Amino acid sequence: MNTLIAISGLGVFCLIAEIFNFRKAIVPVVILGLLAILGTTLNIWSFGELLNSQYTNMIVADKFSNAFSSLFIVLTIFLVAMSHDVYKDHETKISDFIAIKIFLLAGAVAMVSFSNLSMYFLGIETLSIALYILAGSSRLDIKSNEAGMKYFLMGSFASGFILFGICLIYGAMGSFDVTEISEMSRSAELPIWFPIGISLLTVGMLFKIAAVPFHFWAPDVYEGAPSIVTATMSTLAKVVAFATLYKLLATMNADISSAYQNIIIIVSIASMTVGNIMALRQNNVKRMLAFSGISHAGFMMMTLLSLSNSSGNLLYYTVAYALAGIASFAVIINVTRNKDNEDILNFNGLGKTNPIMAAVLTASLLSMAGIPIFSGFFAKFMLFTQTIQAGFLIVVIAGVINSIISVGYYFKLILAMYTKEPNEEKQNTPFVYYAVGIVSIVLNIIIGLYPSLVTDLIN
Repeated sequence: MNTLIAISGLGVFCLIAEIFNFRKAIVPVVILGLLAILGTTLNIWSFGELLNSQYTNMIVADKFSNAFSSLFIVLTIFLVAMSHDVYKDHETKISDFIAIKIFLLAGAVAMVSFSNLSMYFLGIETLSIALYILAGSSRLDIKSNEAGMKYFLMGSFASGFILFGICLIYGAMGSFDVTEISEMSRSAELPIWFPIGISLLTVGMLFKIAAVPFHFWAPDVYEGAPSIVTATMSTLAKVVAFATLYKLLATMNADISSAYQNIIIIVSIASMTVGNIMALRQNNVKRMLAFSGISHAGFMMMTLLSLSNSSGNLLYYTVAYALAGIASFAVIINVTRNKDNEDILNFNGLGKTNPIMAAVLTASLLSMAGIPIFSGFFAKFMLFTQTIQAGFLIVVIAGVINSIISVGYYFKLILAMYTKEPNEEKQNTPFVYYAVGIVSIVLNIIIGLYPSLVTDLIN
């Protein structure tokens, strides 16, 4: 709860800073504030039970929530750092954009820290409303308007499913408290409304993570939204949604049902396959990464097949994926910031005009493809190992095949950077993009070489 209060206070500071014309101080103060909150979160990690006992009926500070909250804070620091250059032509609005990102973070922390379904829904709505606004924030761009409207409509439908599911679970169990629901869900005889409610919750969250067959909004929204917003949705929002889905299903013992496991297998294989095959056909980098994200959602769903012991693997996979995603978007935002589109043609010859940025993008794509020494390889390896031990070999076979397919579209962009002639002269690159890209990739490689740095946080 202390983390949530501190984040909300930082968001309020951003709004007040605009009143007193402290715009230049907003980004550095917010970054320092987030670093301080990160330290507070790590401190709560040690003393969480003592500090948060009075909030346990709504918020719980355990290893799972604090580990993911720390990841969300780190990702937000990267996004806020890049915002300074992205919004330099909109100085009067920078406080609004930064504040929305901070309140989005508050919603994200609430989503993984809930111990009551009402707090869970409050968190998901806080995060979703912030994303709706950001997706349509470029109001003179018709694509951004379209992205905002599509995301709002699809997100509203998903929230409707989630709310109806919560109502049915309450009707079956008579409580919103997840501890009580978890205890009652172990009984032999459950009201029929309980599995129906779990199903509706799952459908709503599958919309949020853009898993097949609820993925159709993602490519258009990713392409139309401003690139910094696409980076937020592709990394922070997707990781938040999946961590929340995992916690919901683990709490309610959903993996007991064989029918549930069969559905997860089908959705996982379909997401990996559809995402990769569609990505092969894309010439727009943001659409390509949208379909890549759909594919990665399929990989993450393997953790739902062994809910009792896969939280460490889920954390490791999401950290590896999010760091690679942030690094790739640092390059994409820099390369396309003065362009009308994000086509692969814009990246032709980047290896000659800006070798450092090209190396960062290459490393991030290789990590997503699952190439050693990057953490993306070890994340997939650990995921495959655990899924085989759980007895779901067919999902692992599909995952290996799809990992091979993904190399095709990742290398299409890499080859464009190193084998094509540049379209224009070298442009000046702001330092912040170098910093975000390099730090993200270095962290990616470090946790690839030392996976226990992440997995031990939960296990």
